[in-house]
Amino acid sequence: MVFYLLSFTAELENLTNLQPRGGCDDPNYVYGFKCKLCGRDGTIQMVPKYGEPLTLDASQKEAFTKLMVFECRGFEPIDFIFGDGWVAESTSGTKFDVDLSGGEFAEYDEQGECPVGISSLQAKFKVAKKQERYGRTTYV
Repeated sequence: MVFYLLSFTAELENLTNLQPRGGCDDPNYVYGFKCKLCGRDGTIQMVPKYGEPLTLDASQKEAFTKLMVFECRGFEPIDFIFGDGWVAESTSGTKFDVDLSGGEFAEYDEQGECPVGISSLQAKFKVAKKQERYGRTTYV
């Protein structure tokens, strides 16, 4: 089995804590895929407790955030497509349901009286090595 780390970044305007609706640690969903070229089946399952939402601070630093770690069998992920089913919170505390399938998001925060937005989405996969130290597991 091979582990892959999915990291992402975006330009956040007056938003923080961008993450999938179920959170970064919902292990109950197993992704199943079939290769269009060879017809081979494979699975991709998320490893819980290793992802975190993208914060406004990380966005301003243009830093990639560890979104999820996946255990992959029979596949190597090469691209991530942002879709519907994301959530974010404005700097004033308003929660937004976010659809990123168009590559960006723009709305107005009535409570904070300011525009909010997400743009310049980027994601990347890399092979992650499982390390165990002092009774704690990490993926780097």
